[in-house]
Amino acid sequence: MLVATCLVFIMHLGFATLEAGFVQKKNVVNILYKNSMILCIGLLTYCIVGFNLMYPGADYAGKFFGFAGFGLAMPEGAAGAIDYASGGYTYWTDFIFQAMFAATAATIVSGAVAERIKLNAFLIFATILVAFSYPITGMWKWGGGWLNAAGFYDFAGSTLVHAVGGFAALAAVLVLGPRTGKYFSNGKIKPIPGHSMPLAAMGVFLLWFGWFGFNGGSVLSADPVSVSLVFVTTSLAAAAGAMGAFFVSYIMFKTHDLSMVLNGILGGLVGITAGADQMGPTSAILIGLIAGSIIPLSVVFFDKIKIDDPVGATSVHLVCGIWGTLAVGIFGQMASLQQLWIQFYGVMAVGAFTFVFAYSLMYLLKITIGVRVSEEEEIKGLDIGEHEMQAYSEGVEDSSFQLSTVD
Repeated sequence: MLVATCLVFIMHLGFATLEAGFVQKKNVVNILYKNSMILCIGLLTYCIVGFNLMYPGADYAGKFFGFAGFGLAMPEGAAGAIDYASGGYTYWTDFIFQAMFAATAATIVSGAVAERIKLNAFLIFATILVAFSYPITGMWKWGGGWLNAAGFYDFAGSTLVHAVGGFAALAAVLVLGPRTGKYFSNGKIKPIPGHSMPLAAMGVFLLWFGWFGFNGGSVLSADPVSVSLVFVTTSLAAAAGAMGAFFVSYIMFKTHDLSMVLNGILGGLVGITAGADQMGPTSAILIGLIAGSIIPLSVVFFDKIKIDDPVGATSVHLVCGIWGTLAVGIFGQMASLQQLWIQFYGVMAVGAFTFVFAYSLMYLLKITIGVRVSEEEEIKGLDIGEHEMQAYSEGVEDSSFQLSTVD
């Protein structure tokens, strides 16, 4: 469990690298700053309030809400050893593993709102989202709440982590609006490419690597059969996601778009996460293939309705998160029309709560402190406007330096 925690921690490096690659050069410091702060904010807020909101205890089984108190309590027993599930891991292990998940939801939002949001507004938004919204909906299933009682299934968070981040991102983008110059009144769309595809590619591979902890650790034990099955289904879905995006994007654009394939891999990973422990190889491949195929279609759809998402977070985490959750009712061990219905109303309930919470919070920030930087600052870049520094040197700063030559 602790090794899996380390792998999930690596995912934050993956998100930072991916998002840095997908934004313009003038906004790299800003996106890295946000990703650095999100992890720290997530750990602290989850310690203070989130953990006990998400896991309030047996007294709140089947309920909508529960709260076990502020902060981490010193548990009874030697070194906090408590039997959890069949594996028997400690209270401290439980906290740190779940805390890494909590910060992920806000990280998803940071990419979608990149290049035009005020830093302070985003940090306030992320803090409140991770402290309250994420753990409340997480409690509904993982904390033994009403969705768990209803039979809703989400193994490692296609809905409870990824779609939650996606719904919050969608709400934030709707309040924030698109980047300046992205859309024209005549319907044309201006592509704003990221500055470094190598960084984006490295980010995806780091995320895939971290997903072995994200999904593998969610077995909640070191059972060799269960963990190895999850590793296989996770990897097959990621590979199939790349293939789905490869074929569909080529049919649509008549070119081999690397960003589509990279997001296809992530879409496959998000899609399998809800049922990684229930699928066989064939089902995992089909789930990943469909998730990857959705990516180019979803990206084009969001652009057509003028929802500007620089990194494709809404397509990857929201749309593929919903698909992966529904796929449990189609391909999983409990597959049936009844289970599909339970999966559907579960993801809609979580989505409705998260969207309303995030939209209201972002709107409140908009009418109080404001959420957008000025047009001048956006054009100049947030690195200078918010941080007064640049990610890359523009050349040798000491103009007196010269290369010597030898005759």
